[in-house]
Amino acid sequence: MVYLWSLLPTVLAVSNLALCRASSWHFSDATVSVQGKGAGVGGGLKEKSAHATESVFSANTFTRFVEHKPLSAPVTLGASDSLKVVLTIQDGKMAKRPHQAFLLLKDTDAGLEISYPFNVKESGKAKVDLTQKDLPSQFLTSSKPVEAHLVLGSFGSSQGYNDRIFSLNIATDSNNPIPTTGKPLRYGKLPEIHHIFKPNPSSPNIVFSLLFTGAVLTTLPAILGVWLYLGANVNHLSKAFQSAPISHTIFYGSIIGIEAIFFLYYTSWNLFKTLPVLFAAGTVTFLSGSRALSEVQERRLAGER
Repeated sequence: MVYLWSLLPTVLAVSNLALCRASSWHFSDATVSVQGKGAGVGGGLKEKSAHATESVFSANTFTRFVEHKPLSAPVTLGASDSLKVVLTIQDGKMAKRPHQAFLLLKDTDAGLEISYPFNVKESGKAKVDLTQKDLPSQFLTSSKPVEAHLVLGSFGSSQGYNDRIFSLNIATDSNNPIPTTGKPLRYGKLPEIHHIFKPNPSSPNIVFSLLFTGAVLTTLPAILGVWLYLGANVNHLSKAFQSAPISHTIFYGSIIGIEAIFFLYYTSWNLFKTLPVLFAAGTVTFLSGSRALSEVQERRLAGER
């Protein structure tokens, strides 16, 4: 009986570990590999576990890693090498596809971070491939290996996973110069900008305006002569104004007002100021003109015109 009670703490610890595992994201069957350019499939060296090697991780090799136990030896990525991380993501004991799964690279000296999303299937199989062309130029000039973290998370109550899995040593090629980047953009006060706006539209040249105005004015005598020749009843003006003085006065006044509006638009007004006034004047012309023309129609029916 005493022996069974002594086993109780161990049983509780194992049960607690199982419960934690059941409510958190983790991974299994994880490997990281570096393959040189032109290397065939299966041409690399295979390591049994993450603790089986202490040498620097070289090209054409792959090794396994486990949770919360990062590789002790850095992974070296050459200029023509390809880095591949393959694993199976699990939520508890079930392989699932999380909402977020990416490989996070950190440069602790410069404080620079960049993430690369995994290509994850519904079965939880995940893979990400990297080359030096995918890395920022700041990583290529780093004096220390950058840290590679695995980040897993999703909706729900399951705890996410965020821990370092290995260090990445970037070996550049001395024959290929590292691309230089300009000064990084910082938020702050910028130099003053002086805007140059397009000048406002202006009237045509005064010479062209006078030329066309003269052409219009020269036609007025001809129009007036034709009007008198065709039998315009000028002597009916007094009778028309006696029959409907308000209508005829407002009608002719509104026509002169419309011409004045067009003149103001030509000289100083803009379109937004002209249109409302022109609409009001046109309404007055329509209403007064209807009454004036009715009076003219009455005299025409009476045989006076």
